[in-house]
Parts: sequence; C-alpha cells; structure tokens
Amino acid sequence: MKKLCCLFLALLMVLTAASAFAAGYQQHLANESTFASLEAARAAESDEMAELTPGRAYMPDPALDTYPEGTTWVYRSAGIYTPLSAAPRMNTNFLVYTEEMFEDEGAAYAYLKDLGLIDLCDAAVGSIVLVSPITPVGQDSNGARTGGFGQADQYAYFLLQSAMCNIGGSTGGSPATYYADSVYYGGLTYRYLIGIGGGATFINDYIAGALDDISRIAGLFLYDGKMADISKVADRVPTYLVNASEKTIAKYAAANECDAYGEEDGVQIYFNQARPQQAVRAAQADQLTADMLSDVFYSFLSHAMRVPVLKAGQNNANMLFADYNWNAAPYTLSVRVPIFNGRTQTGLVLSEHHGTEFSEDESYWYELVPEEVIDGTAPEHSVVLWVSNHGGGDDTVQYMDEIGLIELASNERQAIIGGQNLANPEMVTYMLEKYPALDPSRVYTQGYSMGGGNTLNIIQKKPAYFAAAVPMAAVFYNVTEEEKAQFEKVDLPVMLLTSTYDYFFEWENFTWRVTAGMNYPQNLNDFLSYNEMDGIESFDMEAYPFHGFKSDAYRRITLNGEYTNHTWFLKNKAGVPMVGLTVTEFLPHGLYPEYTKLAWDYVKHFSRNQETGEIIYNPYAE
Repeated sequence: MKKLCCLFLALLMVLTAASAFAAGYQQHLANESTFASLEAARAAESDEMAELTPGRAYMPDPALDTYPEGTTWVYRSAGIYTPLSAAPRMNTNFLVYTEEMFEDEGAAYAYLKDLGLIDLCDAAVGSIVLVSPITPVGQDSNGARTGGFGQADQYAYFLLQSAMCNIGGSTGGSPATYYADSVYYGGLTYRYLIGIGGGATFINDYIAGALDDISRIAGLFLYDGKMADISKVADRVPTYLVNASEKTIAKYAAANECDAYGEEDGVQIYFNQARPQQAVRAAQADQLTADMLSDVFYSFLSHAMRVPVLKAGQNNANMLFADYNWNAAPYTLSVRVPIFNGRTQTGLVLSEHHGTEFSEDESYWYELVPEEVIDGTAPEHSVVLWVSNHGGGDDTVQYMDEIGLIELASNERQAIIGGQNLANPEMVTYMLEKYPALDPSRVYTQGYSMGGGNTLNIIQKKPAYFAAAVPMAAVFYNVTEEEKAQFEKVDLPVMLLTSTYDYFFEWENFTWRVTAGMNYPQNLNDFLSYNEMDGIESFDMEAYPFHGFKSDAYRRITLNGEYTNHTWFLKNKAGVPMVGLTVTEFLPHGLYPEYTKLAWDYVKHFSRNQETGEIIYNPYAE
C-alpha cells in the first residue's frame, strides 16, 4: 500500500504540472487593469477568473464574507500571473493604509495615481489594496480625536491577509471550486506594506507586533507614524521610516538584528552585515511624493522577499482559517533580485521561448543570462550554466527566485535555463552553441521535488554533460541498465538534499521512509556505485541520526540565521567528496532560497575536462 500511495503522489504531481500547460503555457493572463471597491471586485472576480482559466470554477473566499464594507479599494494591473502554476506567488502586492476617506472610485484612484503607485504596480505586475479605517477620524464635543484605525481594523487586516495569501485555496473535492481572491488580487512572495500618517501608526501598534502578520511582509514604508512605548516588532522586516522617532527606529533596527550603521544623503542606514536584507532606513521629509515612493521601492523594498518554509500551523494552529494555504509563520526573509521589464538592475536578461527544440511537443523555457554573455563581451567559456528543474505545479521563474538561483546568478554572473519538458539534455548543447561565453566544463543542474526527479533523470541519461548535480527532495527515478552502463566511463559528483519534515524522512523516529516514489538510500548507493565507491550496507539511524551512515566529512551551519543544516560527504580513494547528503532541520517539503547556496558551495569545486571527460576537483574554488 505504501508503494502504491507514493506512486500515486508522483503521478499526481506530474499531472498537476501537465494540466497547467495543456493548452500552451502562458505565464501571464490576458486581463486588463481594473479598479473598484473590494465589494465590486469580489462580485466580478469569480466570473472573470473562470473566463481567463477555462475549466476551473471560482468563488469568493469566505474569509472576507464579514469584511467591513466601504473601507477598501482594489487596483489590479494588466497581465497578472496565471493561477495554473505557482506564478500568483509572484504578484506584487502594495497594501496601503491611510486615514484619508474617499467618497467615490475616482477619488480613491486619483490618490493612488498621485502617489505613483499605479505606475509602480503596472511595472511590477500585481495589485494595490487601499484601506481606510472602519470608523473615520473625527472629533468629540471636547475636540478630542475619535475614530481612526483600531482593533477592529486589525481583525479586518487578518481577514484580508488570509484571503490574499490563500494561493490555491479551494473547497476541495473533485472538481474543486477555487477561491478567487488570492489569484485575482493576492500574492505571497512580494508583499509590501505602506502606512501613511495614522495608517503608519496602525501598522506600528497593531501589525508589527503580530508574528503572523509582519512575517508575511517583504518590506515596510511608514510615513509620519507614531509608535506606542509598549509596541514591539515581532520579526525581521526591511523598513523605510520617514519622520519616525528614535525609539521607533531603534525597535525596527533591533528586530532586524542590525549590527552596522551608516548615512547617505541624509538617510540613516542600519543593516545586518551578514544578511543585508535585514535593514532599516530612516529619513526626514516635509512631504510624501511619488518620486520618494518610487525611489524607495526600486532601491530598497523590492530587494527583499518572503518565502513560507516553516511547518504549516507551527505557530498559528489555533487561529481562524488555520487550514488555509501558506499558514506557516514566520516566512523566511530573503534577498530578492527583482526582474522588471525582462531584466534585473544587475544586468541579467530574462527571455521566454516556445518551440520543439527539446521534444516533439511544443515546450516552453526561460533563459536568464548576463547581458555580457548576450552582447559577446564576456570571455569565451567563462560563465557557468545551470539547468533548473522546477517542481510539479511550480512556475519556472518563481522557482528560480524562491530557490535562490536568481540571486546566485546575479552575484556570480551565471546563466540559467529552465522550463517545461527539459528532460532532454540537448538543452545543454543548445545553450552552449547559442552563447559562446558559457563554459562547457562547468554545467551544473539542480531541481526540487518532481524537478529533483527530473534532475536524476537527466544526469543518469547524459552524465557527461554535467560537472556536478544537486537533486533536491527528489522523486525517485528508475534508472535503466543502459543508463547505468554509462558510468563505467564517467564519474559524476552528486549531493542529495532534503529536510527533516520532507515527505520521505520521519523526523520523530529518525528513520528513512523508503518508498517507490522517494528512495534516498537507493540514490546514495547508486551514486556511490557510479563513482566506484563502497556502498552503504545498512542505515543505522540510532548511531547516526539524520543520515544513518559513517561519513568522511561533516559540516554543521546555520542557514539565514534561522535553521540548522547538516552536511555529510563520502570521499573516493583520491579524497574527493564525490557523494554528499545535506539535511536541514524542521523544514517541510518546499522551496527555500538557502538551498541554492548549499548547492553552489558544493558544485563550484568541480569541473569536467572536455577532452578526457575527467572530473577535476578544486578544493579552493571560490
């Protein structure tokens, strides 16, 4: 029964991914931009999403059934990301909290337009959610302030967050009816919170101190806000403060574990030296302008992102809507290298391609390549190439970002190819012929889940194409005898990656779950055999927790200041770590940007001699 269940899981993952591309994959939908009250948006969203994604039924998310009316407006850019993969996680969300009240749609739209946020949203692709307090600001008979944001607005914020982050949420059953809010104007990875005046004070006093709320925000912009002495900041979050008190600045700097300080053009700069995404900026200004917001977004806020990696419900199991997707606070805070209009500020160029180069059926793929490779100024055979294999249901670019490949490519000036139906290693030949600057001796591959299985597939079909590989949380690939025979002449360094709450590892019992779909003990022994190394006869999890075997080298580190990682290496007779295993504590099956850093730290030491096919190991490679 266990074997049948796992085979079904693997098949389901394949079918989920395939369904997204059955009619020809398009990353963006064909919608036009819209602006309306939240109530009007919810009245229209189900029909529009059904029209944009034929074959699916939608309904408004019930989390917002009791949301206060007349408080919220929604702008949605043209060409939002498709819900047929994980692409909606890339919709950029600007959540704007202000005590301004708007008498009609035109006034609300003009407010956002004057702040430059409509243009920012169009460039970034996503939505703006404009929120006013449930009770308007006023005065009592003694002239004291009344109304404004308060506890009721905090609960409304929670309802809105629940619906917007519920990517893929549905009623269940077959066929399922999907909740429309999360794909119509929601998002997950790039959510930025803007507070103006009393809206900034509301964020300081009601949102910043709630772990489940603040840890889903990739960046804050707070203008003219106050903060009560009792209020706190519950998690690291990049923050740009304008006209804030020294106490407020200190609280955000402490939450971000800032250990360094600087100043530039009158802006105070606080940051963590090891993790630059943990940063605070503090400035003074007489007026909030569109130019200020644009500069802060492009130069600061957009350089961070959130990825949910913790076990779902670990810190919020007793909350309303706890069974909603992505309830995994705190989300990890990671560096983002944003792509606007097909390129990064660091000079990586993203291009989408469709064709039959790699299969009889039309497939799609993305190339992310440094501009110096495209224009021919990079030296010949000087640039690393990665083959990226996303998991079932993921989107190619979303996967590259959330696994950390875009950041690595930006920092190290590397190229990436990834997409659908890339199991044929001819994609390597295609890229090397197209871009002479790519180095045929340093072609690496990695992939997660179904993409990890695809990684196993391509490296066992054509191992000589690659210098090293890192299959991550991989679905098992049944290698053929013909494929095994290749390794009589070819070696290949491989590091397997997993985590303690992954599908095939039972954390509580420290045992491998050996199934037909995911069989890492077999994977380890396969690659030991391929590299002419002794196999592991039995796995002793009592003597060797996490991994079950005696290793030749071991390393323990902390990833991103939050999760403990263990790596073991097995060396061949020449002392080269040809096979490795890396396990991160507490993480479930899912993408984590630090995984690519682990992969790079391993593969960068290897290259393949193009004349002899021999693996070359450089322990000092940087």
